[in-house]
Amino acid sequence: MKLTRIAALAATTALTATAVFADAHADREGWPESFTVGTASQGGTFFVYGSGWANLVAEELGLSGGAEVTGGPMQNMALVHTGEAQFGMTTMGPAAESLAGTNPIAPGLQMTNACAMFPMYQTPFSVTALSSTGITQISDIPAGARIGFGPAGSTSDTYFPRMMEALGVEFERRNGGWADLGTQLQDGVLDVIAFAAGVPVPAVSQLEVQTDVNIIEFTEEEQAQIMAAFPVSAYNIAADTYTTLEAPARSVAMWNFAIANCDLPESFVYAVVDTVMSDNERMVGIHAAARETLAEHWDKNGVMMWHPGAARWFEENAGADIPDDMIHSAM
Repeated sequence: MKLTRIAALAATTALTATAVFADAHADREGWPESFTVGTASQGGTFFVYGSGWANLVAEELGLSGGAEVTGGPMQNMALVHTGEAQFGMTTMGPAAESLAGTNPIAPGLQMTNACAMFPMYQTPFSVTALSSTGITQISDIPAGARIGFGPAGSTSDTYFPRMMEALGVEFERRNGGWADLGTQLQDGVLDVIAFAAGVPVPAVSQLEVQTDVNIIEFTEEEQAQIMAAFPVSAYNIAADTYTTLEAPARSVAMWNFAIANCDLPESFVYAVVDTVMSDNERMVGIHAAARETLAEHWDKNGVMMWHPGAARWFEENAGADIPDDMIHSAM
């Protein structure tokens, strides 16, 4: 896997009083000298968001760290479980499947050594097509349409094909990185892209600059049907997310969480969580999806065990009431 090192972010925003400096965490026993964050393909929100917080943590804690291009949530669960990556990013659906031993990367392996670290944002499921295709709603998608579902094993690839099938869409399934799929859509190689990614999706924003696109919302009936069949909730993509939108777009969404290898030192994970959660303005500067990276959303994790360092941070700083049997060290 290609390790992508992103240049450290410029400190354009003053840190708040609770933000972390390297010398604020004197207890560094067992800390690694470097770390890797498993993200997803370039052109997607996971990569931009993950690269940003990796650099923020590396800068503030005085460590060497960076983002790794991966296949997304499923692969990140595997990488973090085995310790090949110290940190990663996943979505609740893939996390639940990984814990149950149904992750397609390693069927039968219960990936219980990947622990919840902090809430990131919700992943909306949305559909994009070129305006020239005349596709303005799901029912317009022709039989046999070539649909790009993102990297194999990603949240999009795991759930969106099933959703499309449930809605009666017949399609040819295509996979690839978001940036590459965006280019294929623009070139007419694909008819539709089905995105499951934090918004704004960089690839969609880029497409808007270069051509006319339709961001296709679900009807109320389609939304209800999907919510009844999949672990998602109702979501509206705000009108100001994309220049193409004139009104909120009806969608569904699934929560994303940052994850840590459960064996990492408690003090290290506490410091990482403190760095990310103590300066939301700086996180939003990395990606607008971080507007939901708020301590109050700790309760959106009902799937994974918490890393003890993360649990302690949310208990001390967000009034979280995390049951002992949901904290890894308590088991």
